[in-house]
Amino acid sequence: MYNSKKILAIIPARSGSKGLKDKNIKKLSGKPMIYYTIESAKKSGIFDDIIVSTDSQLYADLAMQYGASVPFLRPEYLSTDTATTNEVIEYTINKLEELNKQYDYLMILQPTSPLRQVEDIIKATGLLFEKNANSIISVCEMEHSPLYANTLGNSLSMDNFLDENIKSRRQELPKYYRLNGAIYLSKVDYFIKYRNLYKEKSYAYIMCKERSIDIDDEIDFIMAEALMKSKSILNNK
Repeated sequence: MYNSKKILAIIPARSGSKGLKDKNIKKLSGKPMIYYTIESAKKSGIFDDIIVSTDSQLYADLAMQYGASVPFLRPEYLSTDTATTNEVIEYTINKLEELNKQYDYLMILQPTSPLRQVEDIIKATGLLFEKNANSIISVCEMEHSPLYANTLGNSLSMDNFLDENIKSRRQELPKYYRLNGAIYLSKVDYFIKYRNLYKEKSYAYIMCKERSIDIDDEIDFIMAEALMKSKSILNNK
């Protein structure tokens, strides 16, 4: 689709989860959470391969049932709380190269962002080529300005909590954005070189708040389930 460039989708789905047990396969609106990410990746038509990286045969079986590939299971040392996503991605790329599978670009799609839409995947990829970028990362506008936030000591004192020069009207404050965890897109050689997606020629793909829930605990899950009952959220799902 994009000048014959090969694009890989990697869906990291570790089986262990402390905040919400087995969250990657927890039933969300009747389907395992991972289903929504696999389905959106398939419908986008962007990817040459959609790989799920997991340490669990149960997760692997579900992923393959929904149309993703699981050519190997993740080793134990990459299945702990301390293992980083970068380490998992690097391992996956190296293992795929051993299978004579090479790609120009990779997109990391976390299953904990089930409200991400097909169009988000397509538009983020289009932005990559429009900008001739090395990487594209999805963000959303922050719900509250960090200018109204600060740390608290043990005394809970709020003396000088806010900078007195900050304008009090919310409308007058600059917009701040946060990573929403939905899309990380990069040239493979750029990722391998820097192991950092924010080094150079990196751009933001802005998503709305409704699609930006990153499920980490029960409250996130309840909010996502409520939103998924809305027809506007279920488009393309």
